[in-house]
Amino acid sequence: MAFFRKFVHVIYEFIESFVISASFFVVIYLFLMQPHQVKGSSMFPTYKDKEYLLTDKVTYRRRLPTYGDVIVFKAPMNESFDFIKRVIATPGQSVKVANGKVFVDGKMLDEPYLPDEYVTSPGEFLQEGEEYTVQDGEVMAFGDNRDHSSDSRDWGPVPNKNITGKVFFRYWPVSVAGPIKKDY
Repeated sequence: MAFFRKFVHVIYEFIESFVISASFFVVIYLFLMQPHQVKGSSMFPTYKDKEYLLTDKVTYRRRLPTYGDVIVFKAPMNESFDFIKRVIATPGQSVKVANGKVFVDGKMLDEPYLPDEYVTSPGEFLQEGEEYTVQDGEVMAFGDNRDHSSDSRDWGPVPNKNITGKVFFRYWPVSVAGPIKKDY
């Protein structure tokens, strides 16, 4: 009988520890941060296919996205998928694509995170030489791999309500793990 009581006590403690741990994980996952896997090459060379990133879900409750932030958001065509893109323009800024370059407020955008040979083509939404002024409550977001990215050039601005959070840490593969630093 003493063995049975000890066994039940150990099981009870295990379940209690599991429930506390699971509760802690759920709170973190729902309110603070969330893991995401890079799928595809739209953010190459900054992020590669099958890398794992952590997304901060708190930052944009305190402030709006800014130029250069890498964000995760609900895909415009199917909100059950997440996209990872870089903020190019914020409310009040005008953006256009002309001659293979991006212009924000009439000035060519300096994009040190892109290789020099990358060219930015226009899309269905943001056509060659046409200017779009970003409205309140939205941002324009492009993939770093401009030739292989479906982004705001094709389907327009990203509503802030669709933004899950800001990428802040890469944790897989271990060889490139670490905090994400602004490189511009």
